[in-house]
Amino acid sequence: MAAAETTAPPARRSRKRLWIVLALLLAALLGLRWVSRPSQVGWIVLSQAGRALGLEISAGGASEYRLRGTPMLEVRDLVARVPGSDKPLLRAGRVYLAVPWTTIRAAGASLDVERIELDAPQLDIGELQRWLASRPASTEPFDIPRLSRGARVRDGRVAAAGWSVQGIGVEFAELDPDQPVRGRLSGRALADGVEVPFDLYATLQRPAAARGLGLAGAIAVQAKDWRLPMRVRAGARLHAGDDGLGLDALRLGANARYRAGAGADATDLPFAFGVAGPLRYRDGELSLAPMGAALRAAADSAVPNLDAGGRFGFGQALALRWRGRIHAWPRAWPALPPPLGQSAAPLAFELDYDGKADFSDTAALRVQREQTLFDGRFRLPQMLAWIETKDGPPLPPLAGHLSTPKIEISGATLQGVEVSIEDDPPAAAPAPAS
Repeated sequence: MAAAETTAPPARRSRKRLWIVLALLLAALLGLRWVSRPSQVGWIVLSQAGRALGLEISAGGASEYRLRGTPMLEVRDLVARVPGSDKPLLRAGRVYLAVPWTTIRAAGASLDVERIELDAPQLDIGELQRWLASRPASTEPFDIPRLSRGARVRDGRVAAAGWSVQGIGVEFAELDPDQPVRGRLSGRALADGVEVPFDLYATLQRPAAARGLGLAGAIAVQAKDWRLPMRVRAGARLHAGDDGLGLDALRLGANARYRAGAGADATDLPFAFGVAGPLRYRDGELSLAPMGAALRAAADSAVPNLDAGGRFGFGQALALRWRGRIHAWPRAWPALPPPLGQSAAPLAFELDYDGKADFSDTAALRVQREQTLFDGRFRLPQMLAWIETKDGPPLPPLAGHLSTPKIEISGATLQGVEVSIEDDPPAAAPAPAS
């Protein structure tokens, strides 16, 4: 009897189960309604991504998502910050991500992604370096995701102290860790009054360090008074190490034209050049050291044929150290007085430059042919103007000291010549009207 008294009647048990089912159904409906709001789904995904990356990630714009077919998430006005920083590491006007169900069910075990798109992303290099320094050290290899329909970046921007790259466009049709990657890269770099637009096609042997990279396309260097458009081809290997990011065994060749002025006074100098060496970016400086360089032009060109070695660096300023030789005094340059002009010996030279990226500051130059030595300085704009002058002075616009055993001028022979050459002072600005 006691056991029978404690057993609830069947009707009561049925009503209790019904209430439980109704409560669960109501909770499910409320949860579904909450999750069905794109802003809530976006918040969940960004929150999880932020925790995984050690970043504060938010989106201020409208979000969209789709579950049918291939799941898709789209968020707008995304901002990612290093915790505690007021400066964004990354901004993006729009982020689109399509991920197959197999990846979602794998819960991180699979890295298959269908497509990624970024509109107007802005990356701060200083904040990126700060974030990388805060990440725990890991010996695990970095896994490359598969993108079956590739990726696209439109109107991107990367900024650092003293330079930026704007209008960045990146597009490739597919990414597979075990297959070559082919894509297109465009944009324009800006630094210290110089603009470098580029539009390149790239082929990467594999998306991993130490793999081969090929580049081909158009690059130009543009300053206030001159342009240097060129068609380039380059080959290298990707590099990532304690000495920075960059390229190993870089070999770059280009057909270029130096252009300045307009109309009858226009200058157009075609030439070819090549550079080689390891390229690195570290602590805000881009360097190519040690580097080799070669310059070639037609026999009647005003561009000298030369070979050189040294170092190139660009950070707060541009630095160039070249040691090499000019094969011969160009025919298009004003003739040197005898016996200097009759010598067929190459001209050994040393060139040192520290200054603005447009080469408008003073460079140090040391040139020697046999026993004749010049040690001085010059400015590239004045030198180029002298090269193009048909009836100009016999010597280039240099300042410094010249020594030579003998020189002939206007029929007179001078022995043991020592000459100091000074720059002409710049013209005085007109006095303001009183």
